[in-house]
Amino acid sequence: MKEYNADLHFHGPYSGGVSKNMLLPVIAEQAQLKGLHICSTADILHNEWLKHVKQNLKEESNGIFGIEGREIKFIIGTEVQDVNRVHHLVYLPDIASAENLREKLLKFGNLDGYGNGRPRLKTNAEQTAEIVKDCNGIMGPAHAFTPYFSIYAHFGSMLSCYGKMLNEIYFMELGLSADSYFADLIADNHNYQFITASDSHSPYPHRIGREFTRIKMKEPDFSSLKHALKEKDEALITLNAGLDPREGKYHLSACNKCYTKFSMLEAEAFKWKCPKCKATIKKGVRDRILELANYKEEKHPKFRPPYMHILSLAEIIQIALGAKNVQAPEVQTLWRNFVDAFGNEINAVIDAPIDALSGLHADVAKNIEAFRKGYVIYIPGGGGQYGTPVICKSAEEMVQKQKELEKEISGKSEFSGQKTLGEF
Repeated sequence: MKEYNADLHFHGPYSGGVSKNMLLPVIAEQAQLKGLHICSTADILHNEWLKHVKQNLKEESNGIFGIEGREIKFIIGTEVQDVNRVHHLVYLPDIASAENLREKLLKFGNLDGYGNGRPRLKTNAEQTAEIVKDCNGIMGPAHAFTPYFSIYAHFGSMLSCYGKMLNEIYFMELGLSADSYFADLIADNHNYQFITASDSHSPYPHRIGREFTRIKMKEPDFSSLKHALKEKDEALITLNAGLDPREGKYHLSACNKCYTKFSMLEAEAFKWKCPKCKATIKKGVRDRILELANYKEEKHPKFRPPYMHILSLAEIIQIALGAKNVQAPEVQTLWRNFVDAFGNEINAVIDAPIDALSGLHADVAKNIEAFRKGYVIYIPGGGGQYGTPVICKSAEEMVQKQKELEKEISGKSEFSGQKTLGEF
């Protein structure tokens, strides 16, 4: 068996808010630079995207899909929204299965046109899972904890969502605002493999592959993926890699307009309306998980792999240079230099020797070394705003920064500590 880095969730240009450059040749090029080996096709039920997939991918052997001139492989997949506003990831063995699923789902929702790359279906999760199984596919919850379109936003358990099809669900995707340490506080989640994936709307490596799953597979195909997800005791998922949850957009409970952060008690006291701008306070992933948690301390099933918190190389370079953003020309030029020198981004950030990195750019190498040692502080995200990483060069600097940024790190606002009506 061989280990593959897989990003199994992103979108094509027929989903809302997606880059027009999100096309398979570009995805394949950029994913390879990232260090990925397998990607999902995404949005396979959409007629125009299905045509694009057929035009660009070749079935090299049974169930293995590749693109000319690239080593990366693709697995047929999509994301769907059910009638309860829960998102699910779906994977299928081949194009024929995707066409069969499309035919069965046409009567349950609009699968075509702009904005329907991720179709909104009139079926519930149980009905959808049954149809997917009939087409030889597998299905599981996407970004399981986010406050808008996830299983734990709308249900308290996997059983209440999937009903009689529960035994056909083998995995859940964690999403950017959660990790294994948070997710496994819920006992029910110990029954499922975790997928970490980017949910990217852009093909570039600060987005695609920002979360990935490392999987042992006989072949880079659907059959091996299904086996790895289903046979938990074989521990074929060897690594979940992704953002520190504090960097996610929905980690803390926060206003979805001005991004002021609140504790659960504060949000409840304000009836989930921001006292600053009157917009809605969205419950954060951390608070939702703590509502459902069965454990107060870290606890994992035996098959659970390590979770590695990662930063994108462009983000590390941006911080080192003090650049405005990751797309700044000086960041992109240096990013390409590192990728050319070390083969791909994942290798540069995780594996390459620091001495070799220093030969290319000393300050960036120091930031990578600090990241590897865990000298990163996060100002947590919430309400739809990403969190901010702060890289420190030493343990001493980290202690100092934690003192300087205590309020921001804690998520406290000008309303923190204000008495609720019940306390007067």
